[in-house]
Amino acid sequence: MPTTDLLRNLGVHQTSRGGEARVWSHTATSMEVVVFDAKDPSWVIAVIPLTRHDGDVWVGRSSKLVAGARYAIRASGPKGKTHDFDPGRNLIDPYARGLARTSTGEWRSYVQDQSFDWGGVEKPNIALDHTVLYEAHVKGLTKANPRVPEELRGTYAALAHESTIDYLKDLGVTTVELLPVHQFTSEQRLIKQGLANYWGYNTLNFFTPHASYASRAAQFGGTGAVLREFKGMVRLLHEAGIEVVLDVVFNHTSEEGPGGPTSSLRGLDNASYYRQMADGDYIDVTGCGNTVDFALPAAQRLVLDSLRYWANEVQIDGFRFDLAATLGRDENVDFDRGHPLLTAIVNDPSLAGTKMIAEPWDVGMGGWQVGSFPKGTAAKGFSEWNDGFRDRARDFWLTDIAAARHNGVAAQGIGGFARRFAGSAHVFSQDRGPMASVNFITAHDGFTMADLTAYNQKHNLGNGENNRDGTDNNHSFNHGIEGPTRNEETIAWRCKAMRNLLGTLLLSAGIPMLTAGDEFGRSQRGNNNAYCQDSELTWVGWDDHEEWQDELWRVTQHLLRLRRENPALRPVHYARFGETVPSASQMDWYNTEGLSMSERDWNSPTARTLQYLAASTPEFEDFNRILLIVHGLEQDVTVTLPEHEGVVGYTLLWDSAEDDLTEAELEQRPGSEVRIAGASMQLFRAH
Repeated sequence: MPTTDLLRNLGVHQTSRGGEARVWSHTATSMEVVVFDAKDPSWVIAVIPLTRHDGDVWVGRSSKLVAGARYAIRASGPKGKTHDFDPGRNLIDPYARGLARTSTGEWRSYVQDQSFDWGGVEKPNIALDHTVLYEAHVKGLTKANPRVPEELRGTYAALAHESTIDYLKDLGVTTVELLPVHQFTSEQRLIKQGLANYWGYNTLNFFTPHASYASRAAQFGGTGAVLREFKGMVRLLHEAGIEVVLDVVFNHTSEEGPGGPTSSLRGLDNASYYRQMADGDYIDVTGCGNTVDFALPAAQRLVLDSLRYWANEVQIDGFRFDLAATLGRDENVDFDRGHPLLTAIVNDPSLAGTKMIAEPWDVGMGGWQVGSFPKGTAAKGFSEWNDGFRDRARDFWLTDIAAARHNGVAAQGIGGFARRFAGSAHVFSQDRGPMASVNFITAHDGFTMADLTAYNQKHNLGNGENNRDGTDNNHSFNHGIEGPTRNEETIAWRCKAMRNLLGTLLLSAGIPMLTAGDEFGRSQRGNNNAYCQDSELTWVGWDDHEEWQDELWRVTQHLLRLRRENPALRPVHYARFGETVPSASQMDWYNTEGLSMSERDWNSPTARTLQYLAASTPEFEDFNRILLIVHGLEQDVTVTLPEHEGVVGYTLLWDSAEDDLTEAELEQRPGSEVRIAGASMQLFRAH
């Protein structure tokens, strides 16, 4: 068999001569597959010797390798500081499509039944400029949903339940970005503390859905049941027009440091999968004990094969790569924007149309690489989490306001905020455009949006690390009181701050990512690192909301509708001076007097007001023009609406300072004076 075919078909596959196992290892000297009894997972019923073929692929066949068969790999190899071979150790097949755990805690790979009827349902294939990401946890989103049958809450089936889908569609998001759903385990340290990994950033296997997120019926439903429930979730979400993006953790594995639990890659070929020094110490740029070595072809192939499997066999719409800078490090552990793995991900024809999102940093030297990921040809190119957008938006509406209260003057002007708002052209190259930026205010990691406005300090004692974990650099402002309060004035300030943050997120150029629960002000009581909290603290609460929370939800829904209806808010390309660029927005900037912005207007901390007039350049949608007014001081200000060629009037669409516009004067003419409330935004449609 040609080497290329062997490399394409690692794992166990059915052939006319029975099941065939293919495992890659360059360093091993012998290898075998052991098959276990269906009723007794410790009893070996067959041993299948594997022989080395071209390309360091070990191959063996057996009629015992049928769907449902439990198996493990055993490997022998050289001794030495960079190796960890043990011929008696049962290892997980890195390409296993199914995993099961024994009563003693060991893992068994099993031959998966992958049959599924997609019923002709296709991927929604939502354009990037229409995409609104909704970062959610499978269990956390649905565990407290009373509209889902109790036995399904917290599962893939619950995510596909009609009540969950109706909620997502009513809100107006297009794409669910799920925290890790590859099979993961808890770190040894957490287990000793009596805690568990809730987020899932500790991958055991890159091809298997996390079993405990399946319903009990699926977990005990026989071969393929968990995978079928997962695929059923994808199919129902796709039927509703909602995409599914997976947060994938390829940068490290659950094998942890050299003293961690050897379960798969380390026992098969430690030297070819992990970054090591000559003495066997791991080079760790992830902060998680080990780093997969993507300078080597085996690790590159493992990632690409996993992506192809999920994108094609499971119909996943895209991937968010955790600590993606790690995937681009070369043999010298330096980041290379032309790294073969990064370029392969966005140029692979079998991944065409797939959304690729990078978390563009890790914790190693030179690990911050925002703006450095490739555009690609086959996939839609990398979009990147824009932490500069996050920090500048938080500062503008929170820490700058706090500084102005305490010191009489804000810390900075409005220019940096405007650059981020307009698409971060100073960060991303002209050919990548605003769609390279994934804009976010919050994510799973850090304060929720409500907690940004209610806490100055983290409150992580429940994590068992004496409040040492989690960042101290939160860019937050508690508005004078730490934590919950019944003070109506403080609540009003906080609510307006959240409306401003949501407006900044959802009206900016780029791809917005909303964190589940922020749409109604979900709190984690000041915990900014709730990775080990699997409880009501981290679950999305569906009921018993206060009035301000329901109003915030309606604001979020309204802003998402305004984003859909106004293409000027979501340009695909950067405009070029003196040119007409299709699907770009021509941007003009005015000060409070309706005149072009001066250098002082951009930079002075006492002049934190601008008017942003954006006109679309039609390509696929009708012409559209909007005016957005941003005022970043707590004192009210009067602005003169700009006079611009072709504009005869302005219609008020949204005011972050007003919950109800029924009493507002909606229609204005160029040159009119408009009162803007302190620290607020107003959006107009220009006509």
